[in-house]
Amino acid sequence: MIATLWACLSLATPSAAGQNTNASEYIGAETCATCHTAEAKNFDSNAHAKLALQHGGKGVTCESCHGPGKAHVESGGDKTKILNLAMAPAKKVDETCLGCHSGAHPNFNRSPHAKAAVSCLGCHSVHQAAPETVLLKTTQPLLCFQCHTDVRPAFDMPFHHKVNEGAVKCSDCHDPHGTFGNNNLKSTTDQNAICTKCHTETRGPFVYEHAAVKAEGCVGCHTPHGSQNARLLNMPNINTLCNQCHSPVAAATVHSMGAGSSELTPCTNCHTFIHGSNINAAFLR
Repeated sequence: MIATLWACLSLATPSAAGQNTNASEYIGAETCATCHTAEAKNFDSNAHAKLALQHGGKGVTCESCHGPGKAHVESGGDKTKILNLAMAPAKKVDETCLGCHSGAHPNFNRSPHAKAAVSCLGCHSVHQAAPETVLLKTTQPLLCFQCHTDVRPAFDMPFHHKVNEGAVKCSDCHDPHGTFGNNNLKSTTDQNAICTKCHTETRGPFVYEHAAVKAEGCVGCHTPHGSQNARLLNMPNINTLCNQCHSPVAAATVHSMGAGSSELTPCTNCHTFIHGSNINAAFLR
């Protein structure tokens, strides 16, 4: 992530965010620091500080984002003479950040965050001296839970992905900067790869594939965040879950199973290779 951030910043110029390129209008970060001491403190450890090293040492830091500061200084600190991103509309904030970061986040404008006017500053604190955190205001998942309160209870379920425990992060599955998928899910050629990159035993390819895996995917049977059911299944009873698709097979056959068949032997006692098999079309053990 840090390497990507540095690469994006290396493209930054005063004009990257649509700023005035008249060199005489720029006063330098040292002048900014005389008043903005809190922001300037330890800023050398911030990835954005590298902006000053660009273009033969003629780059600028503060003014790459906030615009030329000469008029602001000469007016005695008039806030209308500088781009105050803390007070700017979300669209303007995003436009400024994407002036450098559009290559890393080309889908941001179509993301739910952008459409809901959650700007870059909603998640990032751009002045802090902690580049290893990608300048996030706080750590995951607490940062995400500040808005996604409907999802948080799922991770307190008896069976859940270990997000609260720190073994899994929201960004392992979701790209908060936008994708072509639903819910900001990371886009892959095979969308099941979001799950199978960890659950490698279910990846395949298999000679005999479970159609549901290729159609609905993992979420056809599993709830990804958390569940009261073992293995994050969508239903507490395996037979009921299977019979959503296989009821014609189960009813009035050798299985002697009704439409619900919750009281009988679980399907997976025999059909153990339910994600796919290389030896049996019925996924038998």
